[in-house]
Amino acid sequence: MPDFHVIPGAVIKEILERHADSMVARIEHVYLQHHDGQTLNPDSYFLRFPQQPANRIIALPAALDGDDAVAGIKWISSFPGNVAHQQPRASAVVILNDRQTGYPYACLEGAQISAVRTAASAVSGAYWLNGQSRKARSVGFVGAGVIARNIARMLCVEGWEFTDAVVHDFDAASANALTGFIEQNDLCTARIGSLEQALAADLVIFATTAGEPYVRAPMVFRPGQVVLNISLRDIAPELLLKANNLCDDVEHCMKANTSPHLAEQLTGNRSFMNGTLAGLIRGEVELDPARPSIFSPFGLGVLDLALSKFIVDMALSESRAVVIDSFFGETLRWN
Repeated sequence: MPDFHVIPGAVIKEILERHADSMVARIEHVYLQHHDGQTLNPDSYFLRFPQQPANRIIALPAALDGDDAVAGIKWISSFPGNVAHQQPRASAVVILNDRQTGYPYACLEGAQISAVRTAASAVSGAYWLNGQSRKARSVGFVGAGVIARNIARMLCVEGWEFTDAVVHDFDAASANALTGFIEQNDLCTARIGSLEQALAADLVIFATTAGEPYVRAPMVFRPGQVVLNISLRDIAPELLLKANNLCDDVEHCMKANTSPHLAEQLTGNRSFMNGTLAGLIRGEVELDPARPSIFSPFGLGVLDLALSKFIVDMALSESRAVVIDSFFGETLRWN
């Protein structure tokens, strides 16, 4: 019978920060495992509240094969109203299960893990869509919350070089905070700007809570521009049809009225999709340089599990995991 451990949030934060420079590589490794059929990643399940349409809780079950075999689930809530009370929008837990017995053996605070894996996924996409270069004249952030902050931090960790950044958010305090964060971390000079000014950047990052598209014609993306569609629902489907389109998993991305899903509904097919980021890494996908390139990662539960297992292994090796005595009420089938 395995012990059951809880990994405190402070421990998770320290491990993630100490190993920040390995996060993009870890995420890319899992993407390639997924590409090679070494994962199980069924549909996410959405719990919605009719009286609170802005709120949702999502279950992401998954399993990973290989040397780091593990199964588990991320249970993550998104309550945008929290922001008005100076609380993070998202909160989460991750449960890991042993692949041999099925018994759960660890519980982790999952919001930090989710934010870091999202940031690592975004920055990986930026690198590969930008011709394997970490240089761009400008970066535009549309949305200035926790996810945007984590992406900015990951850009710093990965050594990206920009001349300037434009931050756009309806909330002035959030825009000011992200602008200050960018400059304090020496990423580049930063200023608050309009939506149009943010959309004019060489690298555009959407990290909002938008429920439906608002970036529509006559707004356009220019050839060679790289767009990270992290929040998935900001861009009108017509604009996707004029771009190179990559995601993390095509089947997963075509649901829940994401921009790619709307484009599929509009056209009746998926021919506008070029493929996945893993396919681009493997050299199986070509991008048209005469078009902008948009990366729309739906978010795979296997990414959270891979990072969570790494954290649990580190915490156990350093005796920083909290064991819960007598967590399992019965340890024998027959007493």
